[in-house]
Amino acid sequence: MNSRLTYLIIAFAFFFLGCSSDPNKNLRESLTLYASFDQAEADFAMGDKALYAAASRRSMDSTTQQGLATGVHELEAGGKWGNALRFIKRDDAVLFFKSAQNINHTPQNWSGTISFWLKVSPETELAPGFTDPIQITDTRYDDASIWVDFTRESPRVFRLGILGDRTSWHQDTVRTSARAEYERRLIPVATPPFDNSTWTHVVILYKDLGTPMATYELFLDGNTMGKREGIDDPFNWEPEKSNIYLGLGFVGRMDELAIFNRPLSNEEIIQLNQMNEPFKF
Repeated sequence: MNSRLTYLIIAFAFFFLGCSSDPNKNLRESLTLYASFDQAEADFAMGDKALYAAASRRSMDSTTQQGLATGVHELEAGGKWGNALRFIKRDDAVLFFKSAQNINHTPQNWSGTISFWLKVSPETELAPGFTDPIQITDTRYDDASIWVDFTRESPRVFRLGILGDRTSWHQDTVRTSARAEYERRLIPVATPPFDNSTWTHVVILYKDLGTPMATYELFLDGNTMGKREGIDDPFNWEPEKSNIYLGLGFVGRMDELAIFNRPLSNEEIIQLNQMNEPFKF
């Protein structure tokens, strides 16, 4: 066997072994934040890894502490893998990661993907009122914000909302009502497949936010639930004030939160949905 052929065989073997040892390398290298919830901090973060709790959203300046709020949040066995984050009861307490560097925000041409798993029976577990399993903003839900929620009415509708600067999208009310403009930015799922006996995979994909080419899409268990296009609201965050809020008003379980710095392909979303082990670091 000549030396060139030997070299090629060895090189191929190392490449194959490297791919086999980490089949999710392409996804892992695009992460900005990953939390397995096996512990009360992120496994990987481009910014602050700590998980913070505060007594309420209004009192964050004076009550924020690192870790979970006792009696409101806990880590428990039985997650997608390892532990899961359990929201025990509806409460004013808020739980959050800091957004700065953990999500690659830009006011324009902002793209990325957010993935997590939920286990909840909306009709029997959720307390009355709106509940947001995740909400990312520097101000409020209708001003430069990305979120999913369950509506307060029964049956509970699951919705994705992506709304840019409130001052910007309110300008569109020359032609329609503010409520109509708000609703136009939502993706509702009337009969979502959530249940407290199984994990449901949620993926939020967004591309070119803040431009006329903007698109965003909601996936549940690898299947698209709807898509919005051409909503060019800018997202002028103050990064140091923005947070990744978890479980606002929520009662149920969350696991495997992953935020990526790019929009994943449909094939990668299926790959993410079918992973059989957590990301390795």
